Amino acid sequence: MKAGTRVLGAAVLFAGSFVALRVSFLAPETCPAPGAPALEDAAVAAGTWVQRGERDGRYVYEYDRGDDRMTEGYNIVRHAGVTMSLYQLVRAGHGEVLETADAGLAEMLDHVVEAGDGLAYVDNDTRASLGSSALLAAALAQRRAATGDGSFDAELRAVGRFLRGQMTPSGQMLSRYDLVEGAPVPDETSKYYTGEAAWALALLHNLFPTEGWDRPARQVLDYLATRRDEVEDLDYRPWADQWAAYTLAELAPHGLAEHHVAYARALAERFGMLVRTESQKGSWPVAFIDARARGGGIGVWLEGLGSLSTVAKRDPRLVDLREPLVDRLECGAGILAERQEDEADAAEWPDPELVEGAWFRENVTRMDDQQHALSGLLLAAGRLGPVGS
Repeated sequence: MKAGTRVLGAAVLFAGSFVALRVSFLAPETCPAPGAPALEDAAVAAGTWVQRGERDGRYVYEYDRGDDRMTEGYNIVRHAGVTMSLYQLVRAGHGEVLETADAGLAEMLDHVVEAGDGLAYVDNDTRASLGSSALLAAALAQRRAATGDGSFDAELRAVGRFLRGQMTPSGQMLSRYDLVEGAPVPDETSKYYTGEAAWALALLHNLFPTEGWDRPARQVLDYLATRRDEVEDLDYRPWADQWAAYTLAELAPHGLAEHHVAYARALAERFGMLVRTESQKGSWPVAFIDARARGGGIGVWLEGLGSLSTVAKRDPRLVDLREPLVDRLECGAGILAERQEDEADAAEWPDPELVEGAWFRENVTRMDDQQHALSGLLLAAGRLGPVGS
């Protein structure tokens, strides 16, 4: 090989390596800092978007502003999640969305059936979903914490019993219940539903601390912290599970085991890396390579970081993470608030009411974009904590 060729090859390799490093590590971050009041305002605007689209207890599922068209179809797990987030907004002092949340709750309670030792929220006649039932329980718990109204305590406990019945001896949660056979569907799991169920059980414990809900909650959390990612062969471990982070926050006031603390550290690193990467996407050449995350995706990261920040404030073993978690939380929240569509943005589209307050990617928004963003922004604004606090 000629010397000139070797030099050229080395230069190309160096240039390629530099670009790769700049793209992945060295690109500068852009972190807007609007402040807590502006973050709370953004959360309220997201809730108002949901409120404007509610009809007969259902929400706008997906909207394409380019075609000015609502997508057909619906997802009851996401419906339950949106309702839960509206009750979080009520907890933060915004009672104007209570009526909308209660309409969404009524829609869910119209579709609960007896399953196992309790009640499950279903959308068909043959199977019940762990995820939809877990988020129904979370919605009921958030409502009770927001209003002090115990009218639905019987339903909340009954859904909790259904969740508990889906747990295996290892703490793994089975994601479906066969209503025809009258038993959980074996060997079927979901990377989302297990964390949702753990959080719902932890919420039940904090609302009813003498009833033993902490035992199944901790058993599922143990599984999440030590075995889930390997047993269920999840990629990018630890999987960025904000529901597990919520669970850690609910149980932190009662004390966490060492493996829970180690799990919290791993999750903090994962969520922090995701926010850092997103904060670099406005920089050249990253802006030409990576698509921006959905509003719901960033909201999930904020839910995780906000919950872990609560854990770090409670547990002295995580004191070194307190400032880094706040830094990442504020950075991600600033990015999210900056990308929200405001009144001026919305006026440029055919249906401004379905644009203002939402987050779009490729001109499409879905109701869980607003759900996760709303919850994450409230956590970043310091407006949410464990229901027992």
